[in-house]
Amino acid sequence: MWQMGGFGPMLGQRNHFSVYAPERIPYATKRYQDETHRLYGVLDRRLAGNEYVGGAAYSIADMAIFGWAAGWETQQFDTTEFKHVKRWIDLLNARPGVQRGMAIKAPVEPVSLADDKEAQKILFGQRAR
Repeated sequence: MWQMGGFGPMLGQRNHFSVYAPERIPYATKRYQDETHRLYGVLDRRLAGNEYVGGAAYSIADMAIFGWAAGWETQQFDTTEFKHVKRWIDLLNARPGVQRGMAIKAPVEPVSLADDKEAQKILFGQRAR
């Protein structure tokens, strides 16, 4: 639940305001960067006493959280402050199944939507019906 209600949505908002938003809003950028930092701290504290998020065994919790945490470089996030998260990311990256899964789609470089009017219309021009 922590991943679905906090980590995923907040990192998604951080990515939106820091990478994709058509205009920079300093308050929103800082708010979600700070929240991302806080949530990585929560994860780090959890991993301080556990090999995996749920304890001693690899579980669906690790799988769900890793999808977001694996993007730490794209998020321009420094994991050195969170040594337990870094250890966990390395641990999961060493798993053959994770390697196969991550190889399905190559990492995508962040793109600038500043000049892509069609993408802006799709991403930012949607209205409730």
